[in-house]
Amino acid sequence: MPSGRYRARTVSFVQRSGRLKDRQQRTWDELAPRFVVEPPRAVGRTSVDPGFVLDPEAVFGRTGRLVVEVGSGQGEAVAHAAVESPETSFLAVEVYRPGVAQTLQRLRTTGSTNVRLMQVDAAVLLGSTIAPGSVDELWLFFPDPWHKAKHTKRRLVTPGFADLVARALRPGGVWRLATDWADYARQMREVLGASEHFDVDLDAPRFAGRPVTSFERKGTEKGREIVDITAVRRG
Repeated sequence: MPSGRYRARTVSFVQRSGRLKDRQQRTWDELAPRFVVEPPRAVGRTSVDPGFVLDPEAVFGRTGRLVVEVGSGQGEAVAHAAVESPETSFLAVEVYRPGVAQTLQRLRTTGSTNVRLMQVDAAVLLGSTIAPGSVDELWLFFPDPWHKAKHTKRRLVTPGFADLVARALRPGGVWRLATDWADYARQMREVLGASEHFDVDLDAPRFAGRPVTSFERKGTEKGREIVDITAVRRG
């Protein structure tokens, strides 16, 4: 994709201030050099030069399973998983800088070293930055539902995005999704059910590796049903 076209499509997020609070800035200054992967940019702070391909072995200093979490938010899920599975390498992808900073704070608390973070557009990452077939699992937990009718076009889970996930996953790799928004769950099921790339459990049991985050708790308190979907990449 030519660098000048990164914003020619509708994206699943809006640009917000990347201003950090004092404590977050101190954490960033201390830990970002170790944990945040800063790729060469194209046109914007969440873009990636299309010629850049991530080398997980170089980034993590080892080989092994690679799990990518798209929209890692405040880092609750990935920080928990890193402690539970120290042998796995986790790449947390988040467009909002304060969320990345909060995740760094969690890593300081847990002491985990098997997480790296990137502040990038997930569609760009999966489309060119990640080598094809290099990801063992991809997580997408509670993406923004964009519940207003005029905004649903911003939802991340579309046929085009499913193709990008399929490109990144190895054969047999797993895409795990969760949402508490009924209409988005319907859309996810339609997209995944129609994809030629995946064998899908449209009503999957809760993934044991997913902790109850503050976001999920708020949804449950409001009476919203949590829906899990699992898609396995066909060979």
